[in-house]
Amino acid sequence: MDNTLYIRIKKDHAADVIKDLQKLNAVELLEEPPIPEWQKKEVRKRLKDLQKNSSKAIGWDDASRKIKRLAK
Repeated sequence: MDNTLYIRIKKDHAADVIKDLQKLNAVELLEEPPIPEWQKKEVRKRLKDLQKNSSKAIGWDDASRKIKRLAK
């Protein structure tokens, strides 16, 4: 069983709460959040598909324009 808990702390109290928890050695600060294995697998699958079908890819500017058009 995973002993990780997720909480939401109000911004004006977050820094103080984290400092207090660090003093108690109750938290571990991570450089980056852990990425679930299913998500890594999906990214690998999409990269492989992109390599096989690179003509389907579009640049960020084109994608952004399409998204904005769809949002109207």
